[in-house]
Amino acid sequence: MEKIIIGSDHGGFKLKEKIKGYLKELGYDNEDMGPFNDESSDYPDYAKKVAKKVASEKGKGILICGTGMGMCMAANKVNGIRAALAYDEYTAKMSREHNNSNILCLGERSLKEEMAMKIVKIWLKTPFSKEERHHKRVDKIMDLE
Repeated sequence: MEKIIIGSDHGGFKLKEKIKGYLKELGYDNEDMGPFNDESSDYPDYAKKVAKKVASEKGKGILICGTGMGMCMAANKVNGIRAALAYDEYTAKMSREHNNSNILCLGERSLKEEMAMKIVKIWLKTPFSKEERHHKRVDKIMDLE
């Protein structure tokens, strides 16, 4: 069973808890890197924990904050990470198919729960394209590290 590394800050805590249950429904295990309550917390701390684990295990992760933007910015500072902020089904699909994103970032305050779950499912089920042009472009991104 594929394991998804997941984390949030206080602004994404409730959605994170719902996504954890949804991941199980979809047949995925998850490892929650925190926080474990909805008290005020700093998104860079959890972005770093999730991103380092995803990079070291060459896996996938999901990060949630109020908008998803802070988590995305912080996670992309970690070598080996291609975090993508998705806000609809198309951006979720393209972030995997064309950009081989390995962390999905979501905003609890900017998404309805139903859309967030659609995004998660599409992101997890979409493989990276086999087209050489996309591999070349992702390699160029990785060369920036």
